[in-house]
Amino acid sequence: MKIYEIFDKENDISIGILLYYEKEKSFIIELQEYLDEWSAPLLLTNYVKRGILTIPRDVSLLWVKERIIPNSRQNIGDILTTHGLREYDEIKFLELSHGRCSQDSLYIKRIEKLPEYVLERQKKNLTNCTILDGTFLLCFFADDTIRKIDLRTLSYLPDVDAVIRNRTLFSSCQIGTGGYFITFNDSIDIPASELYEAGTFIPLRPHDFFLFAKNNLADTTECCEILECSRQNLSYMVKRGQLTPVKENVKGNLFSKGDVVRNMW
Repeated sequence: MKIYEIFDKENDISIGILLYYEKEKSFIIELQEYLDEWSAPLLLTNYVKRGILTIPRDVSLLWVKERIIPNSRQNIGDILTTHGLREYDEIKFLELSHGRCSQDSLYIKRIEKLPEYVLERQKKNLTNCTILDGTFLLCFFADDTIRKIDLRTLSYLPDVDAVIRNRTLFSSCQIGTGGYFITFNDSIDIPASELYEAGTFIPLRPHDFFLFAKNNLADTTECCEILECSRQNLSYMVKRGQLTPVKENVKGNLFSKGDVVRNMW
């Protein structure tokens, strides 16, 4: 990850931080808390008005694109050659110009460490997320809390209704870059902050869940050892419904150890 501070030269203030995740080629902007609609970058004014200081990845990318040569430029090939670039790369062009633009007095400067206000906000970023039955999600956050979220409570957000109606789309849920959001089909994003506020707190730590998985899941080999049976016998028990795999795989299944032990009674 690369970190850049965004400065306003005219007003001599720091606007915020631009994060660039190199593997994903994704941008996130974190704005300073003291900004108002007059001191914030024009593109981001509406977010500041609503008290949103962590800017979504698509809008952060748009801010970057406003400050660099577009890839549709007619002579883009010559420009790439001049700068020794093999392909169009937003971050390379942004660094070449230091993020300067004729429309304002902003520029960027590379820094090594995240400021404290960004680190504090990132405590509400996601570390894990899994879908549950119905429209529920179980989300793990960086502040070591767990929250259960009903997506229906977030139906006011764009396209969330489409996720609720389509189970395949719902099942595509995964954590987005930096834990800043969850994404469905890498096209519909829900900010971690929205999930954090909408979720019902569960008085357990993520570590408790990991310990449960570690101590209460058994693979095929361990099941055979517990039941003192062969893999063939175990397969027969599964077919008869005596034992149901938690997760199936051609190389072997995972079972709840509690279910396995019950077959010893």
